[in-house]
Amino acid sequence: MVLRIHFLTMKRFSSSKRVVNNVVKGEIEWELRPGGMLVQKRNMGDASSGPMIKIKVSHGSYHHDIAVPAQSTFGDLKRVLAQETGLEPEEQRLLFQGKEKDDEECLHMEGVKDMSKVVLFEDPASKERKLEEMKRNQSVLKACEDVAKVRAVVDKLSEKVVALEAMVRGGTKVAEKEYLVLTELLMVQLLQLDTIEADGEAKVQRRVEVRRIQGLVDTLDNLKARNSNPFSCSCNAVSVTTKWEAFESGIGSLTAPAPLPSSTRITQDWEVFD
Repeated sequence: MVLRIHFLTMKRFSSSKRVVNNVVKGEIEWELRPGGMLVQKRNMGDASSGPMIKIKVSHGSYHHDIAVPAQSTFGDLKRVLAQETGLEPEEQRLLFQGKEKDDEECLHMEGVKDMSKVVLFEDPASKERKLEEMKRNQSVLKACEDVAKVRAVVDKLSEKVVALEAMVRGGTKVAEKEYLVLTELLMVQLLQLDTIEADGEAKVQRRVEVRRIQGLVDTLDNLKARNSNPFSCSCNAVSVTTKWEAFESGIGSLTAPAPLPSSTRITQDWEVFD
């Protein structure tokens, strides 16, 4: 609470003939300290020009010797400690003589002198937020590493698919077993991606690999159909694709197509013969 009191400072001086009164307007700012004491508001410029004191700050197993002006506040002390500890002022809690101090309280008004001891500890809520963020970052990092392992395997399988495609386009007959083995290996990696719990960037990377595997499986299906009929005209070639069903996890799944309606009609009309 700051009170402003205006007063008029009278300056009088006399001359040989008359006395002239000069009125100069001035202003003083006051603030109410805890406990009801009304004192003149401290100017930061005045505090920095005052005497310096050294404060011993204990922070866990660490100890810091901090030099600050004697008329600084605990908030000023926190700002200095932020450079030493890496803790932002709002993340700090300061104890002096067993009591937590507010930022607005002055050091000298609370009895802090040269070589006084102050205890610093981190705000519990801030520490908990940092731990949660650290766990989340570690989870994302692990998920990215797991996706990278799958990507490395898919890279090798992709090279085999490309080589197989070159053979088919060149007219080479490829055993059906080659398509089945590659398709099965790709589906194993698809299932591996399904077990990875991912958020953020890791989730994006997983989705990319899922679509990549699905594309390779579709390519193998088309190559298999073409390999079974290598002399068919390209204009009459049948395109074979795998139908994928998307779940909430973003992973595709193989599903059988819906059955077509039968064209056979069953009736109970009987013909009687002699």
